[in-house]
Amino acid sequence: MHSITELLQQLVYGLSLGSIYALIALGYTMVYGIVKLINFAHGDVMMVGAYMGWIAITVFHFSFFPAILFAMIVAAIAGIIIERTAYKPLRNATRIAALITAIGVSLFLEYGGMLVVGAQMRTYPNVFPETMYNIGGIIFKFGDIVMLVTALVLMLLLHFTVQYTKIGKAMRASSFDMEAALLMGVNVNTTISATFAIGSALAAAAGVLYGIYFNSIDPLMGITPGLKAFVAAVLGGIGIIPGAMVGGLVLGITESLVSGFGASTWRDAVAFLILILVLIIKPSGLFGKNLREKV
Repeated sequence: MHSITELLQQLVYGLSLGSIYALIALGYTMVYGIVKLINFAHGDVMMVGAYMGWIAITVFHFSFFPAILFAMIVAAIAGIIIERTAYKPLRNATRIAALITAIGVSLFLEYGGMLVVGAQMRTYPNVFPETMYNIGGIIFKFGDIVMLVTALVLMLLLHFTVQYTKIGKAMRASSFDMEAALLMGVNVNTTISATFAIGSALAAAAGVLYGIYFNSIDPLMGITPGLKAFVAAVLGGIGIIPGAMVGGLVLGITESLVSGFGASTWRDAVAFLILILVLIIKPSGLFGKNLREKV
């Protein structure tokens, strides 16, 4: 009975962590779905969002929801600027050129962040009451509920935006065939900028949640979760939005189970082991389909 309770406890932790990975993975998968670019600077956009949330709470004394909204707006603007200045000029260049640029943007954000805010680690303020709940031996905090609900609401809003709004239809059209969408009157440049803005806003929300979850932030904090979110996107099927959500949750639960049952030093290794296995067994991911390509 004790082992079942411990398993359920780790599932609660895993859902909270997995929802953060899912939010970051959505940005990866949206951008790749349209411009076929792996935006390795995405984890560092999450870091920017985490710092914006920290500033909103500590300097402007915002509560949780205004702080996360502020961080999302700033990160969305940063995402548009990055896309317009770094990626748009290389849209017709080779993929390796865009990939190298993404790594360059990542390093710029990391070490630019050190110059602006300093290299030291900062403690994230506690924005939730310390209310604890115990249901059948499973313990969770009030903050865990708010974080999970926030992530789920943002995912549902993204689903609604992509499926039922004009910009969402433009995103789907551009993802399917960019040239045809252009001929049909879709403003592809605006659509790509909107995709970067939405993905960056979701990453910022993940950054605020990540800061609250781990209680600390620093300018290099985006590297590991960014790479893990990329693993989650590949696991679900890169370019497929539901796949990114499921991949993030699966990865978070897997990490939590590995940590909870005495192998916490292996949690990072397990994430990348999953990536290797997916690439060997089913490269298209859980939700992807293998496409035949004529030579």
